[in-house]
Amino acid sequence: MKRVNWTLVVLVLIGFVIGTFIGTYFDKSFLNYGQSFGMSSPVELNLGFIILTFGLQFQITIASVLGVVLALLVYKFLK
Repeated sequence: MKRVNWTLVVLVLIGFVIGTFIGTYFDKSFLNYGQSFGMSSPVELNLGFIILTFGLQFQITIASVLGVVLALLVYKFLK
């Protein structure tokens, strides 16, 4: 089984977060243009004694893609 490189995973997640912050800061610019993927409403599973709610949604914008590219460049220079 191949080992997961956690540095790359963490840097990509940080890139998404930083890109989302940049897109939020420049709200009216082209950086905030993107698409949302996922479930529009959550799915609930009622088992009587516990209610589980499942939901997942991704919002990919130009700024988040730029953040991931920047994170990949940082990873390349770290190696």
